[in-house]
Amino acid sequence: MSGILSHPLKVYAFASLTPIVLITLAALFGGWFAVAALTYMTLLAYVLDAIIARVSPALDEDETADDADLLSAFLAICHFGLLCLVVYSLGGRMQHSLAATACTFLAAGLFFGQVSNANAHELIHRSNRILRTVGRWVYISLLFGHHASAHPKVHHRWVATPDDPNTAEEGESFYDFAPRAWVGSFIAGYEMEKQDLARRQRPGLNPYYIYVLGGLLMMAGALWIGGVGGFLIYLLLCLHAQMQLLLSDYVQHYGLLREKRADGDYAPVGVDHSWNTPHWFSSHMMLNASRHSDHHAHPMRPYPALTLPNADQAPMLPYSLPMMATIALIPPLWDRVMGHALRKWQARATPTP
Repeated sequence: MSGILSHPLKVYAFASLTPIVLITLAALFGGWFAVAALTYMTLLAYVLDAIIARVSPALDEDETADDADLLSAFLAICHFGLLCLVVYSLGGRMQHSLAATACTFLAAGLFFGQVSNANAHELIHRSNRILRTVGRWVYISLLFGHHASAHPKVHHRWVATPDDPNTAEEGESFYDFAPRAWVGSFIAGYEMEKQDLARRQRPGLNPYYIYVLGGLLMMAGALWIGGVGGFLIYLLLCLHAQMQLLLSDYVQHYGLLREKRADGDYAPVGVDHSWNTPHWFSSHMMLNASRHSDHHAHPMRPYPALTLPNADQAPMLPYSLPMMATIALIPPLWDRVMGHALRKWQARATPTP
C-alpha cells in the first residue's frame, strides 16, 4: 500500500477509504460510529465541497496509472468484505439500535452507490482482463451486472441521443427515468453482447448468463450470511446503490443531446455532452467521476489523469454531483435548479444569428 498512500494519490486514498473504516466500525459497534459514517457521506462531503475552492490538476497518466489501479483493486476487495459485514450486521446478527441500523444502512448504500460504483466503473474500462473481471463482479454483487456490458457498449456509443437508455430527456423526472434506464440498458446491453458473439468465428458464452447466475449466487450468499433479515437488507442495499448509479447517469447527461446530421448519423461526442463539477472533496471520494466529459472523450484514461474542461467548453452543474443527485429526488426543485442551468447552457451554446 506504500504506493497508494504516497503522493500524489493520497487524497484519493484517504477520501475513498475512510468511509470503509467508519462503516466497518458502525456495523460492528453501532452507536456514534453509525452517525459518523453517515455524516461523512453526506454533511461532511457537502461542507468540504462548499469551503474548499481548490481544483486539483490532472495528474500524469504514466506516473499514476499503476497506483490508480492498485487503489481500485484494494477498494474492490474492501467492497466485498464490507458488503458481507453490513449484511451480517444489519440482518440481525448484531443488535444495534434502530437509529444506528438506519444510519449504517444509509451510509453503506451511499458508499456502494457512489464510491464502489465509481470504482467498478473505472475497473470495467481498464485494459487488464483481471481488473475488468473484478469490476464486473462488483456490479454483480450489487445485482447490476448488466451495467458492465451496457455501459461501454451502449452508453458510450449512443450517449446524448434518444438511442441511449441512460440519457435523460429534458423535463423527464428521475422517477420516470430510472425504470426506463434500468430495463432499457439491460435489454440493449444483452442485444449488443448477442451481436458481438454472432460476429465472432468462435462465439463464447453471453456474459449475461454470468450476471444472472452471479446475482443468484450473491443472493444465496446473503441468505447464508445474514439469514432472512440479511437477505432483505441485501436486496434493499442493492436497490439503494442502484438508485445512486442511476442518479449519477441522470444528472451527468440530463437534457444534453447530440445534433443529428443530414446523413442520419449523430455528431461526434464532445465535451459539451456531459455535465461536470469542479468540487474538490467529492471528486476525490468518487475518483473523479465528476470529470465526465473527459471520461467520454478518453474512456481508458485513468481517473487521476482526467481533466476538467473550462466552463465555456462544457456545462457545469450548479452544485456537487452528490448534491445534485439529492436535488433530483425532488422533481419541482430539480426543475427549478437544473432547468435554469440547462437553459443557461443552451443559450450559451447556441450561436447568435
